[in-house]
Amino acid sequence: MKTEMLLKSRPKITLPKSDLVGLNKSKQITKESTKLPQPTGWRILVLPFKMGEKTKGGILMGHETLEKQQVASQCGNVLAMGPDCYRDKSRYKQGPWCKVGDWVMFARYAGSRIKIEGGEVRLLNDDEILATIKNPEDILHEY
Repeated sequence: MKTEMLLKSRPKITLPKSDLVGLNKSKQITKESTKLPQPTGWRILVLPFKMGEKTKGGILMGHETLEKQQVASQCGNVLAMGPDCYRDKSRYKQGPWCKVGDWVMFARYAGSRIKIEGGEVRLLNDDEILATIKNPEDILHEY
């Protein structure tokens, strides 16, 4: 009888269901890829290749050097393509030069540079792609 009275007199603790405490339901968590600009027309969104912080010989590179190399980079990974890329059959008889996920080469100052958190992306025209490559580390990146 005393046990029953103790259980009834204690306040019941309720835990929140699956909602996080302090998080408004109106806030939505977005992926980083949805923050990137979506290319229109014949444009291609490319993420320039970023060198490692350490050389093959073990030398650590400074932040400024890495930043300069990324800006001067001539290689990048295709992130997205506009709906009209490589649609002109008279210009691209062999078909598309690249696809999403390919490593490509482009001219050093080609395209528009768009700053994002952690670096930059480039918006290129479909005819500014010079070549596709298998591994960007095979290319010497100098600024």
